[in-house]
Amino acid sequence: MLERNTLLAYLDTLLAKDDFQDYAPNGLQVEGRSQIKKIVTGVTATQALIETAIDNNADLLLVHHGFFWRGEDPCVLGMKQRRLKALLQADLNLAAYHLPLDVHPTLGNNAQLAQRLGISTTQSVSAGGTRDLLWLGQLPQAVSAQHFAAQLEQQLQHTPLLIESSDKMIKTLAWCSGAAQGFISQAATLGADAYLSGEISEQTVHIAHECDIHYFSAGHHATERFGVQALGSHLAEKYALEHQFIDIGNPV
Repeated sequence: MLERNTLLAYLDTLLAKDDFQDYAPNGLQVEGRSQIKKIVTGVTATQALIETAIDNNADLLLVHHGFFWRGEDPCVLGMKQRRLKALLQADLNLAAYHLPLDVHPTLGNNAQLAQRLGISTTQSVSAGGTRDLLWLGQLPQAVSAQHFAAQLEQQLQHTPLLIESSDKMIKTLAWCSGAAQGFISQAATLGADAYLSGEISEQTVHIAHECDIHYFSAGHHATERFGVQALGSHLAEKYALEHQFIDIGNPV
């Protein structure tokens, strides 16, 4: 058993929580029991994940996408009421780390993507007002866009949407997990042959063609599964806690 506040203080420091102006609060969002033995991790705190965590006797649900997003209706009604009611009735803690978990140099979503795809990271730069959010690196060898798309599908278990700009090979890659398609122009300016993110917008196609940069829309959920898993495993090892990752599938 570990004191909840000890674990959260460590997480807040490890992920530099106070360094970020985020779209939702980072850290503890819903308070539950004070002692932690088992952590369940997942991407998004949906009703299905909450119920599965409760069924698996979690003391802390640790996610990338939590609650209380900027601009949403603050009233506790409908879906929000049901989620909060389930957490509170089960005395289950909910903690979420959004941007801090994207940018962490070893445990973050971008770092974990690089590790799985065999990318040698060369730099991380500020994007959208957030430090170290856009990453740039080198593949072990130049490959075609179709070859890299197949590699992505194998590693992420998700079929990416590929927008080919030309027939050029890919050696330098830029990437940012999640809904970061808007950074494609910055990726092109940095000299990337291709840019990888989770989602795509109508204008992304035109930018890819006109800036001569391949674009891979590899899934918001698919590109953000690995950071929270790595974080949960790290905590389990450090504090001798039980950890279970639960993947609630999402095609987007």
